Amino acid sequence: MYILNNYIVHIDTKNYIADYRNPEKFIGFCKQCNKYNNCWACPPYNFDTEYNITKYNRVYIIGTKIIPSETIRSRCDNAENSKQTGADIITHVRSKLDRQLLDLEIKYPESRAFFAGTCHVCGKEDCTRLTNNPCRYPEKIRHSLESFGFDIGKTTKELLDIELKWSNDGLLPEYFTLVSALFTNEEIDIQL
Repeated sequence: MYILNNYIVHIDTKNYIADYRNPEKFIGFCKQCNKYNNCWACPPYNFDTEYNITKYNRVYIIGTKIIPSETIRSRCDNAENSKQTGADIITHVRSKLDRQLLDLEIKYPESRAFFAGTCHVCGKEDCTRLTNNPCRYPEKIRHSLESFGFDIGKTTKELLDIELKWSNDGLLPEYFTLVSALFTNEEIDIQL
């Protein structure tokens, strides 16, 4: 159905913040999304995001390149089919990747995972943020790098040597790229 390639680099947290974070710009993009203020994994937050990352001295950036097979690409001959197929592939990959990141948090207790994109935990259920109730799954929810103001395009280009690809004419792109991370104080060898 698809091929997965993971690219993992690490960088000093202070350098990542200094060179790749611009909250004003990227939270501005978040404000244009329907998840803004409607999902507990998305801004605005009632906590200091910088404090939540500066307590770690190292960040492992994980780029997951998803290359759809030619069979899948040939079936996606219209925008609606392509959009649904792309969403299904990303959801499938995220379900495995998110579990692996949570497992790394267990293995390295002084760490914090960041998922690639918005929350997928509730699935088809509406997020409880819509009704001003606490998150149903606080032990599973994680934020994304972009929701903390990080530049994902610059991260992929400069740190992972991956060019982000987008859909042309409503068809599947050549590949999808998910960017997740693990902030930690330990030097570790991540194998996904």
